Amino acid sequence: MASYATKVKNDIGRWVETGLLDRATGDALVRDVEASERNGLNFGSILAIMAALLFAAAILILVAANWEAIPRIARVGALFAVIFIGYVGGASLKQRGHGGIAEALWLVAAAAFGGSIALIGQMYHFAGDESAAVVTWCIGTAIAAAALRSNALTVAAVGIADAWLVLKGFDIFRRSEFPHFFVVFMAAFWALSFWTQSRAARHLIALSVILYAVLLGFHYESLEVGLVLALVSAVLLAVAALAPVAAERLVQLGGRLPLHALIGFLSGMGMVQLDRFDEQGFVIAAAVALAVIAATIVFLGRESRGLRWIAYVGFAFELAIVYLVTVGSMLGTAGFFFAAAIILAGLAYAIIRIERRMKPEPARGAA
Repeated sequence: MASYATKVKNDIGRWVETGLLDRATGDALVRDVEASERNGLNFGSILAIMAALLFAAAILILVAANWEAIPRIARVGALFAVIFIGYVGGASLKQRGHGGIAEALWLVAAAAFGGSIALIGQMYHFAGDESAAVVTWCIGTAIAAAALRSNALTVAAVGIADAWLVLKGFDIFRRSEFPHFFVVFMAAFWALSFWTQSRAARHLIALSVILYAVLLGFHYESLEVGLVLALVSAVLLAVAALAPVAAERLVQLGGRLPLHALIGFLSGMGMVQLDRFDEQGFVIAAAVALAVIAATIVFLGRESRGLRWIAYVGFAFELAIVYLVTVGSMLGTAGFFFAAAIILAGLAYAIIRIERRMKPEPARGAA
């Protein structure tokens, strides 16, 4: 499958051949695309990052396995040496144009920093909370990401914060409370992602906030949290449909704001339906969910195959859940499907009529 840069260069060549662009402009655009492609993460860079992560894991496991046999001074020196070499060596390679390898070394250094916190704490018998160690690791990685303007370290910081959220949310840590401070982390990392130009981090942050809301709902009241999540997500879907350019300029998610908003809406409505599983409000929530899914496909699904697939999965899931809940009353199930079919058919008819009227009529008398 051709890459994005290859497709763009092919389009530029076609535009030059058809006269839409002059040769000089086309050559300048091709050079700019090639420069951006070199600065981005290619397949070799991704392999280098994966190798770096495996190397970091191997170092930490090796040190941990032989920890008692290594002198204390040598332990501390080795840990700080890995961190220093990773960050400084990566910065040097970054200046020489080896961005992928630099990001890999920075990830090694970040992993070594996290391992150092745990191993030094164990070595000196520091009394403290495991949660505080994870937070320290997260903050240290974020500071390094800001200092080095690293895309990979920004994603790593968000990932560490997600691990902290899951560990705290499922009460894996002793005497743990729900991590409400996670929202502050995500807000700070969202701002950081613009400084480090990390769109991947923003995607992960959007999904992380949805995960936070789901865990918050299960920890407290799922109905209230689910309603808020569904409402906010529906508003974002409306904004993405009515003002797509302004929304993209604000969030810079590569046109994927509707995808995240739909995931948030389905998650919120799922929480509402779970809370109203055996009550009358369940059917109303299902009807609202199906209506929003259908509207999303019609108004936003044309440009995004991923969005359509999520909508299809959500639609099928809603129908399956409605059937399971109302299976005791086949008449009720049939009535719901019949009403939903009439509503969707009417909506489809109205949209077809509107789109036909909005199409420009061909000019009369044209040859």
